[in-house]
Order: sequence, then C-alpha cells, then structure tokens
Amino acid sequence: MSYVVGLTGGIGSGKSAVAELFAQRGITVVDTDAIAHALTAPGGAAMAAIRAEFGEAAASIDGALDRAVMRALVFADPSTRKRLEAILHPLIRTESERQIAHKPASAAYAILMVPLLIESGDYRKRVNRITVVDCAESTQIERVVSRSDLARSEIERILAAQATRAERLAAADDVIDNDGALAGLAPQIERLHHRYMELSRGVS
Repeated sequence: MSYVVGLTGGIGSGKSAVAELFAQRGITVVDTDAIAHALTAPGGAAMAAIRAEFGEAAASIDGALDRAVMRALVFADPSTRKRLEAILHPLIRTESERQIAHKPASAAYAILMVPLLIESGDYRKRVNRITVVDCAESTQIERVVSRSDLARSEIERILAAQATRAERLAAADDVIDNDGALAGLAPQIERLHHRYMELSRGVS
C-alpha cells in the first residue's frame, strides 16, 4: 500500500510548479489533469462516450474534446458537468490508481495532484494527507491571465465554481505558500518531502 499525498489548489495557484519540485526529489507525481487530457485527446478513451452523450459538437475537428464548447455548456447548465464527470471520473480513477501502484520502489510516496480534491469526497478518501498550494485570489487571476487566452470574467467564473480559499485551507493538513516568487517554494517542499518520507515509513 502506497502513502499518497493529495496535492490541490485553485486555478493559477502554482500546483504544477510544486509538483515539479517533488518530482525532482524522485517522487512519483500522478496528475489527474494530465490523465483527463489524454482521455479527451484525439483518439482518447473517453471521446466515444463524450460524443455519444453530448453530440459531435463536443469534439473539435481533430477529434479531441472541444473545451470551449464544454465550458459554455457547463456554465449554461450545471448538470452538464455531472454528466461529463460521470464519463471521465471512473476512467481517471482507474488510471491514477494504476500509476500509483506502479510507482518505482525508490519513490517513498506518491503525489496525487487533483485540482478539485476538496470538492470531491471520493478523492479525500484516497489520500493519506492533503496539501494545499495557497495564494491570494488576485494572484491566481493574474497568473491565469498571463498564461492563457481566457477572459478575466471567465477566470472569475471558474474560481466561483471551485472551493473557496477558506474551504481549502480548512481541509489542509499542510499548506504551501505560493504568493511570492518561485524561489520561495523549494525550502517548503524540502521540509514537506522529509516529513512525508517519515510518514510513509509507517505505511506497509
């Protein structure tokens, strides 16, 4: 049985940068977003079911999920998200469990990176510890604006659909402060890495 740390944070919080620092220390990082992208890429395992459920408009010309179309559908009708999740979540769970089970023996624990971990009771049951990457909402918005073509209003809608900062912090066992420069992350990750190494020794 693997010791699993659930890593989460709101959009633009810096989860990927944190995950990379854990990976540099030889830790297996299982990214549920990356799994979802693979499932919804051209020829992805979820695309046939998505087209059957939402119609051909849900797929772009190359056969991948048309994310802009799906975002519009979800915001127009919240039940659409549940229908999409019903297709994706079982597939993501199966693949994430496979990756954790096959992590190298040299990796003392695994990082399971789940953007909506706090919102999902199921994922909370699958991790030994919850680590939240935290920053101010204004910082999140600035980061997403700088890296994507999403309008500020759309980013604010995404934030509104996620757990609040207070809800994430209330659920956290550990908090990583990422409101400043990236250089401030490494000492925090090093400290947590040693802590998780110790905790993993108690899991057989």
